[in-house]
Amino acid sequence: MTPDYNTLLLAIGLSGFCLSATLFATWMSARVERFLLSWSLGIGCIVPAVATYSFYFENPDFRIGCMAFMLHFLGFAFIYGAAYRFRTGRSGRRRMVAVFVAGSVVALPWLVVGYDGVGFIALNLFVAGCLAATASEYWYGRKEAPLPLTGIVVLYLLTAVSFVLCAAVLIHDGQWVMGHAPSNWAENLNLVMAIIGITGIGAMSLALNQWRVAGSHQRAANTDALTGLLNRRALFERYGEEAVNEHRAAIAFDLDSFKSVNDRYGHAAGDAVLKVFADVLRDACGTAACVARLGGEEFIVVLDRTLAERAQRVAEHVRSDFAAKLIPIGGRSITCTVSAGIALGNAQCTSFDSLLSNADKALYISKRNGRNLVSLAA
Repeated sequence: MTPDYNTLLLAIGLSGFCLSATLFATWMSARVERFLLSWSLGIGCIVPAVATYSFYFENPDFRIGCMAFMLHFLGFAFIYGAAYRFRTGRSGRRRMVAVFVAGSVVALPWLVVGYDGVGFIALNLFVAGCLAATASEYWYGRKEAPLPLTGIVVLYLLTAVSFVLCAAVLIHDGQWVMGHAPSNWAENLNLVMAIIGITGIGAMSLALNQWRVAGSHQRAANTDALTGLLNRRALFERYGEEAVNEHRAAIAFDLDSFKSVNDRYGHAAGDAVLKVFADVLRDACGTAACVARLGGEEFIVVLDRTLAERAQRVAEHVRSDFAAKLIPIGGRSITCTVSAGIALGNAQCTSFDSLLSNADKALYISKRNGRNLVSLAA
């Protein structure tokens, strides 16, 4: 083994070990993004794979080669699994097992029967396919963070190309049986690309994790924990400073006799009622409206580019659907109703605060007139 080649293998091992430890420590600090754990385990398998391969280079015994191959397949299976978990949020254990088994079946028998060159060709092509599949997972999820994810995709594809070149050189030279590890310009290029890929992809993965954690904190700050709707803070951050035009409407909802539900059935029952009503709001309003929980049993729906007739249809839809809901509480089902008040922007109502105030006034009209009603502000 030449000193240069040995140095490259050592560099891969050290950089992989440091990155694996860093990723694992990052995951342990929060245990939120499990794709980091899969990535850490993948790189953690690549490190002993490189060490075993260096032994094989000195002593080309097929048993050592099989061990190096299996560690490679296991590592790249975890790396692919990390990408799949990043995009979908699912574990992907079956996929990782399938990758490991398929790689072992495709490449290991050739080493055992003495066709080590064919085995290395199969190894390189299979790893290239794994890297391309990993790149595709990040590519499909690139909308989340286009710039870093595109960079990750490029690095994975470049590394895949370097593995394809290793296989192409062996095929071109007809090295079906070698009796030793391959040594050519493509192998050297592959090691350099592996070092670049490990460090670059690792750094971008850590940056993605920080971006996700920050986004998670932001969503938690703007989301009502019980219903998953926007909270008061998020609502006023979105609309508080904007001028209200005549095509914006606000619908205020307040659950009727909600205190009696808590008193009679308990606060857990009250929480269940709030969740059901939040689901009714989502179904009725879709993505065309901003839906928020102001607190307690008070909710608000903001409609842009709308007319009074549409706002009334939405409010009536919510009111009638919720009244028809059978809500399971402790072995029985109960029904609840909701009152609503609608306000529209106009020449006298130009701020968001005044729009909400008018919607509240209309809501109180519904309450005074017997509840389970929809009223329109004057």
